[in-house]
Amino acid sequence: MPEGPEIRLAADKLRRALAGHAAITVHFAADKFPQLQRMGRALSGRTITQVEPRGKAMLTHFEGGLTIYSHNQLYGQWVVYRGAAPSTHLQTRLAIATSTHSAILYSASEIAVLKSDAVAGHPYIARLGLELLDPRVTPKQVLAQVEAARFARRNLAGLLLDQGFLAGIGNYLRSDILFVAKLHPHMRPLDLTASQRQALALAALRLTRQSYRLRGITNDPGRAAQLKAAGWTYARYRHWVFERAGEPCHLCGSAIRRIDSGGRGLFLCEHCQRTSRPE
Repeated sequence: MPEGPEIRLAADKLRRALAGHAAITVHFAADKFPQLQRMGRALSGRTITQVEPRGKAMLTHFEGGLTIYSHNQLYGQWVVYRGAAPSTHLQTRLAIATSTHSAILYSASEIAVLKSDAVAGHPYIARLGLELLDPRVTPKQVLAQVEAARFARRNLAGLLLDQGFLAGIGNYLRSDILFVAKLHPHMRPLDLTASQRQALALAALRLTRQSYRLRGITNDPGRAAQLKAAGWTYARYRHWVFERAGEPCHLCGSAIRRIDSGGRGLFLCEHCQRTSRPE
């Protein structure tokens, strides 16, 4: 599933292609979204005013106070083409065409058309926590979220995937944030010292923003560049621990371990990430 950085990168691409242009046609897949066919006709001809991400969702705003809400879920992806979209085996769920570009959302399963002033009340949007990729969000605000009483007894493995806690974190960010903060996923905010809570807040903010800036790289940028130069593939050099089970930790050399958490793989170095509180 695309995480916050990937959704924001997609929003950047959509914004450059669509914002300020009239949508000649807006088409929703009739077999998946029969209830939206009328809205496709209503949106066609309107100018797209803005495209913005919210957590792992995308909001495409049109003049006249209408917004398309979409969530990629597991397999969805946005692709922008100059001119008409080519034929593909992928399943088109939403297509927006302007005079110069086509923006296609493939394989997504959650799409709705909302009045723009009702977006904040959408069930997904309404429960989002702090947006780590919002430039207005500060480390102090993230730390306050980590220290909030309502999250104190949640284990970190589950908490970091809760979009009501910190919006935009997914599976690869979860593993690497916990590694950088040197925290075991079974710990809870309640178990952490003040310095550990601060380390978690700073790692969450820094790695999420770094992943957006460096297009998915959460590893130390200098180390990633060295590994790339040594011939490592992007999939191998981009992360600290995620999907590196059995490989040596970049810091201590211990084997990275994979555990199951919330139905998904979580990766950690048990030497660097201990369960006990520091002395």
